[in-house]
Amino acid sequence: MYLLQSTPQVPPVNINDSLRVVTETAMQQLQSDPEAFFTNLGHDAIMFGIKVLMSLIIYFVGAWLIRKIKQLMRRRFERRNTDPTVASFTLSATSFGLTVVLVIITVGTLGVDTSSLAALLAAGGMAIGMALSGTVQNFAGGIMILIFKPFKVGDWISALGFQGTVTEVSIVSTKIKTIDNREVVLPNGSLSNGVIDNFSALPIRRIDMLVSVEYGTRVDECRELILSIIRSDARVLDKSTEGADDPLVELKTLNSSDISFVVRAFVKNEDFWSVTYSLNERIYTLLPENGINFAYPHVDVTMLNSQPK
Repeated sequence: MYLLQSTPQVPPVNINDSLRVVTETAMQQLQSDPEAFFTNLGHDAIMFGIKVLMSLIIYFVGAWLIRKIKQLMRRRFERRNTDPTVASFTLSATSFGLTVVLVIITVGTLGVDTSSLAALLAAGGMAIGMALSGTVQNFAGGIMILIFKPFKVGDWISALGFQGTVTEVSIVSTKIKTIDNREVVLPNGSLSNGVIDNFSALPIRRIDMLVSVEYGTRVDECRELILSIIRSDARVLDKSTEGADDPLVELKTLNSSDISFVVRAFVKNEDFWSVTYSLNERIYTLLPENGINFAYPHVDVTMLNSQPK
């Protein structure tokens, strides 16, 4: 014969019931000993107010200290001529880490168990990591940029479809200033995995131009005239400069309505655009003055005068 034993059912905890019990207990204490009730209530209110006041003091003092630490670090970086990219990234990471520590200390001062908070954060770490996967990728990209240094603050780069001067490299993003005075924020994750064209990485650049003139132009005369225009600019470099070569002008293509000369000249990086504009203007002005005309699309029509029979 088997005896069946029933497992006692644990009633679910009801928040409304808990609040009702606390309220009833407080009312009973108020009725039985009003003086003690108000004394305890005042004491609890004073203690809570002191905790709030201490938390506010800790927060504002901590925020002030974080600003001072950032200022001291910035001045130290300036004195040591630290790479602006490294300085910007370090300041951003330090500010973020100190702010997290300050928030934890402030919450702990209020009486909240920070170990429970840490456990809660650990339990939600996977969900937060999935939600912030893009941010984590950008953070990793920032580390890669800091280590391999494909560019630095002040460089002119082309990346992700934008061109501009790098103004700031933070933990998760890079800011560039475009030529038309726009600020573009590029995510470090995509930036580190994409193609970066750094125009400022090397001290010299090569100017490449095409000059098209009409058929019938003497090749030697046109070549020598363009070379003389290029060499007359003192900013144009020659092979005596490391990494550069002498200016080059050669006949490249025979087109349907013109012939094209390729023009190449090395200049310093900072002189690239000014020399390009100057050469364009001088070639356009001096070639016609020396009897060399530019070509343009045209069609020759020959009329045959037929006599009637």
